[in-house]
Amino acid sequence: MHIKKDDIVQIIAGDDRGKQGRVLKVYPEKSRIVVEGINFIRRHTRPSQKLPQGGIIEREGSINASNAMVICPKCNQLTKSGMKEAVDQTTNKVSRIRYCKKCGEMIVSKAAK
Repeated sequence: MHIKKDDIVQIIAGDDRGKQGRVLKVYPEKSRIVVEGINFIRRHTRPSQKLPQGGIIEREGSINASNAMVICPKCNQLTKSGMKEAVDQTTNKVSRIRYCKKCGEMIVSKAAK
């Protein structure tokens, strides 16, 4: 999946087109993501011990990952992310690194740090 948790994305299709937000959750098996401040849904809940008053709760719903594009942190443009294999010289370990296809800069999400 080309989108990871904590990436900044812009919605390119749907009711929220043009809005930007941070990815809160990723469901790769369903190809869906939850973006902060996008696609609010209302949940009608009964009173319970956890929520004694009950009522209507608003929260972010998931959207299809194909409706969002990653924003490159360096060039601030919508971009497709590519994968490069980098070899660590000391341990000879191969790791996959995401990069911006427009400017070539590495895309490192906060979750990976």
